[in-house]
Amino acid sequence: MWNTDDKTVATDDLNMQTQPYAHSHLREAARQSTRRLSISLFLTLAFVVIEAAAGILSNSLALLTDAAHNLTDVIALALSWFAIRITTRPANERKTYGYHRVGILVALINSTTLVLISLGIFYEAWRRFISPPEVQSGILVGVGLIAVVVNLVTAMLVHRGSQTDLNLRSAFVHLMGDVLSTIGAVVAGVLIYFTGANWLDPLVSVLIGLLILYNAWGILREAVDILLEAKPRDINAAKLVEDMLKVEGVLGIHDLHVWSITQNVRTMSAHILTDNLSISDGADIQRRINKMVYRRYNIAHATLQLECVDCFPETLYCDLHNPILLDKEPLRSPADD
Repeated sequence: MWNTDDKTVATDDLNMQTQPYAHSHLREAARQSTRRLSISLFLTLAFVVIEAAAGILSNSLALLTDAAHNLTDVIALALSWFAIRITTRPANERKTYGYHRVGILVALINSTTLVLISLGIFYEAWRRFISPPEVQSGILVGVGLIAVVVNLVTAMLVHRGSQTDLNLRSAFVHLMGDVLSTIGAVVAGVLIYFTGANWLDPLVSVLIGLLILYNAWGILREAVDILLEAKPRDINAAKLVEDMLKVEGVLGIHDLHVWSITQNVRTMSAHILTDNLSISDGADIQRRINKMVYRRYNIAHATLQLECVDCFPETLYCDLHNPILLDKEPLRSPADD
């Protein structure tokens, strides 16, 4: 808050009013997510042992592939559980943004393992296409049906919140990949039973691998974008600038940055050009911009620096390679003296 002429001005009423509720809501959501992840983790781990044994007995690559994918699900769920527990920790002197990015790192790890698994599936399927082994279709179908139920239950447990949390989404994609792969294994088992075409087993594995690779690539790309602090894909920078310029008192904008801390936590910073205003009038402009970007672009944290017209070069995006100039002299740190 600033105090000017005995008038107290709140610079961000919206954030101050919603922050306690938001923090409490996030903690409760984290508790529910970890509870569901724990149940999913236990069910998946128990089934991995059963499915791997069945895959060995039936000589089915589709079942062994699904068991391997389920094993990575166990790792993915454990990492997601750990990430959610860590992200609830408050910000501190070293981690001024808190630990939200832990979930993005987990999503990056999970999606990378999915890519590696897909490559492994393709290699083993190629070997089996060359020399298809005999597959015990009865075991394949029976275990596959059980797998569909188990994987679907665990996937639904993780689904809630996965739309806005990249960490949970990476775990959900792991699990839904298993649902589809086990359905494919069942279909392959039925076809093999009636036709004796053992080559259908590696074919289904290839289709499963392609599906896993497609979903993994989307998560991997988004995780890398967040870590590189890229602009969220659904935000139009030109429209954002246009809306900010419509706020009364804003004459220009430069040094604009928009990025994500996590998939659903967005932030921005910008230099706002105004007339030579009082502090209270400037604070009112900041408050109106904050409310606008929150309501229209879901940007909950905006850092706005007010400047007089002609104070700085009016370039929309700043060049970090060049120092800021004040009176034609670069800013110097005490270490330079």
